[in-house]
Amino acid sequence: MGKAFIVLLFCSIPYVVMAQNAIPIPIADTLKSKTDTIAQRDLIDIFRSVFNIKPRKVSTVEKKKFYFSILPISASDGRSGGRALFTSTTAGFYLGDPATTNLSSFVFTPYFNLKGRYGLPIRSNIWLNNNQWNITGDTRLLVYPQFTWGLGGNAPEGHKFLVNYNYVRFYQTVLKKIKPYFYGGVGYNLDYYVDIESQGDNTLSNFTNYKYGTATNQDVFSSGATLNLLYDTRKNSINPLPGAYANISYRFNTRLLGSNTNWQSLYIDVRKYVSLTNSGPKNVLAFWSYYWTSLTPGTPYLNLPSLGWEPYQRSGRGFKQNRYRGQRLAYFETEYRRDITRNGLLGFVLFANVNSVTEPDNMKFTFWHPAAGSGLRFKFNKKAGTNISLDYGVSRNYSSINLNLGETF
Repeated sequence: MGKAFIVLLFCSIPYVVMAQNAIPIPIADTLKSKTDTIAQRDLIDIFRSVFNIKPRKVSTVEKKKFYFSILPISASDGRSGGRALFTSTTAGFYLGDPATTNLSSFVFTPYFNLKGRYGLPIRSNIWLNNNQWNITGDTRLLVYPQFTWGLGGNAPEGHKFLVNYNYVRFYQTVLKKIKPYFYGGVGYNLDYYVDIESQGDNTLSNFTNYKYGTATNQDVFSSGATLNLLYDTRKNSINPLPGAYANISYRFNTRLLGSNTNWQSLYIDVRKYVSLTNSGPKNVLAFWSYYWTSLTPGTPYLNLPSLGWEPYQRSGRGFKQNRYRGQRLAYFETEYRRDITRNGLLGFVLFANVNSVTEPDNMKFTFWHPAAGSGLRFKFNKKAGTNISLDYGVSRNYSSINLNLGETF
């Protein structure tokens, strides 16, 4: 009863900082084309020209601060296989002067997988006036049958185990500006795994040889506070332009907040975006790495670091989500982003990533798993910088197609 009350109560209501001198850049300038000689176009412009729809005139006094993108589609589910029906809705908006305030975003992606998986995930990244406060949120209601391959990085593809569960997530973080681009704050993380069921005569406990959160037909409730540091010189998280990002989040779960066990974790996320040209079409090299570790015994199995389950749930293109799980996870990815057309309507990316989890017997990173691929970018909304991303990734014995609204990182 106490756990249910906490869920109802809270559901009703980003290693090191980059050692460099940040150069202030007016926020609004990053949403403009790097060259004024070629008008930028997006799919909304194409739609208007085909159907002869004239855009509403905006007066010189009025400043538009809200940009809306929606993508309803049926596609292959690169995470689990099979078909999926989903709608991705992204709202970009300003809650202050665009010259001094980052673009806030709200992403809602309801989906239905024809193999019995469906969910209602909502993510938000809010910047208040002059970037004085940053408020991030991640709420999910999921029915999520998913295969697991146990702990470590050497399990063969066929050695997998299907686990059914329902999942409630509520993450909320509030950060206050300490100095330009640098923030500190606190948050609350709730994970509630309901009706964890194993298929067949085997059990998740026997399959994984892990005792925390693997009992059949049990609920797992993790509830804890977080301490957070953020360094972010990006101006638009929907389509990051040159800049840097570093996030450190320390989570401590306690029975005092209803958690089944006391356990702690650390997540460190670092990203860098380098522009290879000073003008003309976009030509960017992007780097992403994160390190995720459980710090204490008692971490429930489904809360252990797992590929594709980091906070933004975008890592591991070319792999099945959840393919590798361990006490610690290291991940590195590089992506080259380039416009094909000078008006920004069409672009492409080339990417490569590698990941490793520690082995349960020695806690060493022994096996490293690479993947690579390419993709196309279609400018959906030039004002917010929103792209439709279509990627094809390949790893050993597996390939996937990923469709998103916005960049992967």
